[in-house]
Amino acid sequence: MKNTFIKTIAGLFFFLIFSNSYGQNLLQGVVKTDDDSPIEGVNIVVKGTTNSSTTDANGNFSIESKTLPFTIIVQYLGYTTKEIKINELPTAAKPLQITISTGEEKVLSEVVVTSRRRIEKAQDIPIAVSVVTGKQAVQTGAFNVNRIKELVPSVQLYSSNPRNTGINIRGLGSPFGLTNDGIDPGVGFYVDGVYYARPAATTLDFIDVERIEVLRGPQGTLFGKNTTSGAFNITSRKPSFNSGADFEVSYGNYAYLQAKASVTGALSKKIAGRLSFSGTQRDGIIDNVKTGKPTNTLNNQGIRGQLLFTPTENTNITLAGDITTQHNDGYAQVVAGVAPTNRVPQRQFNAIIADLNYQLPSLNAFDRKIDHDTPWRSGQDLGGGSLNVDTKIGNGTLTSTTAWRFWTWDPSNDRDFTGLQVLAKSQNPSRQTQFTQEVRYAGHITSKLSGVAGVFYIDQTSKTKGTEESGNAQWRFSQDSFTPANTALWKTPGLFEGYGIKTNAQIHSTSAAVFGQLDWAVTDKLHVLPGLRYNYDKKNADYDRKTYGGLQTTDPALIALKKKVYTDQNFSSDNDDTDFSGNITVSYKASDKINAYGTFAKSYKPIGVNVAGLPTPPAGQTLGDLATVKPEDVTHYEFGIKTSPVTNSILNLTYFNTNIKDFQTNVQAAELGVNRGYLANADEVSVQGVELDFSFILNKHFNFYGAGTYSDGKYVKFTNAPLPLEETGSSVSFKDVSGSNLPGVSKWAGSLSGEYTKSAKFFANAGKFFIALDGYARSEFSSSPSASKYLVVPGYAIFNGRIGFRASEGLSVHFWGRNLLDKDYYEQLLPAGGNSGQYAGVIGDQRTYGITLRYAL
Repeated sequence: MKNTFIKTIAGLFFFLIFSNSYGQNLLQGVVKTDDDSPIEGVNIVVKGTTNSSTTDANGNFSIESKTLPFTIIVQYLGYTTKEIKINELPTAAKPLQITISTGEEKVLSEVVVTSRRRIEKAQDIPIAVSVVTGKQAVQTGAFNVNRIKELVPSVQLYSSNPRNTGINIRGLGSPFGLTNDGIDPGVGFYVDGVYYARPAATTLDFIDVERIEVLRGPQGTLFGKNTTSGAFNITSRKPSFNSGADFEVSYGNYAYLQAKASVTGALSKKIAGRLSFSGTQRDGIIDNVKTGKPTNTLNNQGIRGQLLFTPTENTNITLAGDITTQHNDGYAQVVAGVAPTNRVPQRQFNAIIADLNYQLPSLNAFDRKIDHDTPWRSGQDLGGGSLNVDTKIGNGTLTSTTAWRFWTWDPSNDRDFTGLQVLAKSQNPSRQTQFTQEVRYAGHITSKLSGVAGVFYIDQTSKTKGTEESGNAQWRFSQDSFTPANTALWKTPGLFEGYGIKTNAQIHSTSAAVFGQLDWAVTDKLHVLPGLRYNYDKKNADYDRKTYGGLQTTDPALIALKKKVYTDQNFSSDNDDTDFSGNITVSYKASDKINAYGTFAKSYKPIGVNVAGLPTPPAGQTLGDLATVKPEDVTHYEFGIKTSPVTNSILNLTYFNTNIKDFQTNVQAAELGVNRGYLANADEVSVQGVELDFSFILNKHFNFYGAGTYSDGKYVKFTNAPLPLEETGSSVSFKDVSGSNLPGVSKWAGSLSGEYTKSAKFFANAGKFFIALDGYARSEFSSSPSASKYLVVPGYAIFNGRIGFRASEGLSVHFWGRNLLDKDYYEQLLPAGGNSGQYAGVIGDQRTYGITLRYAL
């Protein structure tokens, strides 16, 4: 990565040097306080556009503007927000100086968002939304979604590897466990308006982010893709006609190295560009005693380029391209324990490994030792290009977003989690491609009526060519009869060694939708917002699995044993469906400090198909019956209030209740041929809870912010759930788990952060000295589709801290530490393939620390 970083930095410098400061209507000025002191970090926004800038340490700013006259919004934490009309551009003889004063209207409640496809204040919109600015993400080390969840506790992310990643909001979104390509995620992930269909994208590093908006609750009348639980709306920093650059490098223990760079500037009077790079590298943090090498390394690199073309003052055209790679020796899981099952004593894990003269390298997962004999590889490449056109028409903006993206996945796993050759190979390389087109119009219809209307289309194909192969210990794990004669048959030399399955699976899906939402201002305070969506979904799936290898024999008894491990399987599925969904919101802004709203929504998740193998069907059912998963039917209620109760504060409270019929859930079968899990429907689930968000400025030195959530997630009715791990081998195949907890949902989760700052100088640069502490905690949660007492992740709390100096220009430096108390904790627990009793854990990182240097021009 180091060589790549050097080449990238050289390229960025070349871009900067040869870019010209052509500038359009460039507004420059300075922002000061009442006592004539400059203020760093003031947010300047050109009203009615997406153009924004921040002041440097001397209070100076520059921003591309519209044709005169135009209005700018000036925002800063703890000061009154100003709107200033600019009738003429300032000159040297008549400079623009803006003075802002401490007031009761707080900027924390004035964070600008684009969730409703227009620039507006987060506290004004009747949506539960959390905003993490790019600056905040950088300062807290939140460089991917897994770190963002520590700032927004309503978010959950579970990842046993990038492909098997589920991202949930309020406990809903993706089936908990192993991922199946045949369903749509319930949480949308958008970058600059482009929908990313694969959840694996959430495991990669952010590249040059300006703002991360996390919308909670069903989203389908404002965004292109319908989502049942929420959406991430990520905005990158845009090209600027004013040249600039920043570079950042971090060093830490375990040979951690992270480098970031971004360069922007004008290429002509109407074209500007931005080139951004991010790279992360780290040695392994789990020791493989068999190979003598640490595993679970980090090796991520990404680059993003953008060109902005402004042919007229009312039109912006942005061409963007990106490529991100992740080539890790990583995502190994450590045996966390052994559960006794209801199988006969000879089929218990401890009895099996005793017969094979094997011993685990450690009985304590947090010794972080493995002896896996199959390498762990988690290689993925993600990239694409997009063309975005924004043009002002009438009293609104017409936007067209066209994009093509791809994702490739090259894995290797040791799914028995031991040094035994039970599964010698477990790998399902995949490639997914998608094309999306969205066209929407957002603006005012009359003085009382505004809204958004659009159409959306996505076409995607996913192809998988998988291999799973047994090793020389498979016979003992699969043996289900123990007479001397049967044992002799199971031990037949070479019977299972090299015996496996090769899978070809393909799914092609298309979706088209018309959507819209109106905002009717009944009065200045009372608004009614109805929204409607019509969707068409079509999915075609083909699955073909062939056995191969092992001992070639004509002996019927030996063939029967092989079929107990793997069998051929083939099925196809062709489904389409249409659906109306929508919502209605009523909001009432009692004052500048109180904004209340209520929402009722009907949403859905499209029909799903299984493309990861299926278990032997019950009597009266076929593989075709199991292949199709019914769509989800979602009913959602939400009530929220956004307030500024005292000076320099915000306090937001939300109650939500979501009920889903035909809930799409992931279940684990004991059959090896489906050890990656398959999909089924639970009759009904419900999640209700309360969320709290707050921010408070104590004085010019101290500020605090935090969030908390209480969630109660239940299976209302699920009568044919899979057996918990410890009940494997029972006389029945299913269990009624109605009334039990949903997996992955903690009752309580919260985050709390505090920071102390003081004006200072460092190497002659004016800036701020700071010290900050962040905490994140969650209570225990079930880590199994059917609650198992062995697969419960205990609650935990972690603390992160940082201390240093930051400036908007010049050199900034800070020291940081994560998991300062070196807490041992699990992020996920999961059973081994075949459900023999052993289960593994995805363990959280131990204490890490380092230093970050940043230089801005």
